[in-house]
Amino acid sequence: MGGIFFTLLTQPMYNALIWLYSVLPGNDLGVAIILLTVIIKLILWPFTGQSLKSQTAMQQLQPKIEEVKEKYKNDKEGQAKAMMALYKEEKVNPFSSCLPLLVQLPILLALYNVLRRSVTDPEMLQALYGFVPAPEAIHTVFIGLVDLATRSIPLAVLAGVVQYAQVKMIQVKTPAKGLAKKEGARDEAMMASMTKSMTYMMPILTVVFGMTLPSGVMLYWLVSGLVSVLQQWLVMRRRAATV
Repeated sequence: MGGIFFTLLTQPMYNALIWLYSVLPGNDLGVAIILLTVIIKLILWPFTGQSLKSQTAMQQLQPKIEEVKEKYKNDKEGQAKAMMALYKEEKVNPFSSCLPLLVQLPILLALYNVLRRSVTDPEMLQALYGFVPAPEAIHTVFIGLVDLATRSIPLAVLAGVVQYAQVKMIQVKTPAKGLAKKEGARDEAMMASMTKSMTYMMPILTVVFGMTLPSGVMLYWLVSGLVSVLQQWLVMRRRAATV
């Protein structure tokens, strides 16, 4: 049961979940997962916040990007230099949009490793730290409705809806019709088309895979998505206020 991944992520996740479950009134595993999710999001807030700022800035930079590509449409080297100068001037990292997902996946896998077996499994109990009391039993039914150890289609669908809202907020806009046929805007139109496809594909994949996972994992994904939507809204609001 050992391994670097288990020691660095799964074991701390399991201990944090059991500790929260034991100290929270009512001993509700779902509430413990929600609180753990919020704590994780707060820890990761600076990292995801910077990525969201870059994504929002990229949206607002589209007109300037189109101008640069139109100006240097016959000079690819000059276009690349001008683009990098624009990104540097606006303090935008165009490659940072994947950061939130890359950070979330190991955490999601660690939580899956915790919930795929009984949280009172003797092997798992051996992984508890000395200061975390071992529970006699864990009630996995959240607010008396959802068994977090089994699959839940409603939770998967809700997570997909939140995923759609999250992707929709950072969707790259298609160039205006007057610019869409110009050489400098073709790449932007392609990027907008790819982002539009992701707007629908990501939520669909979330629902499809979510229906095969323990609903405790989807509860984490749902709450994580809601916090991300809130964070994105705050970033966009602050960005709009400074423009």
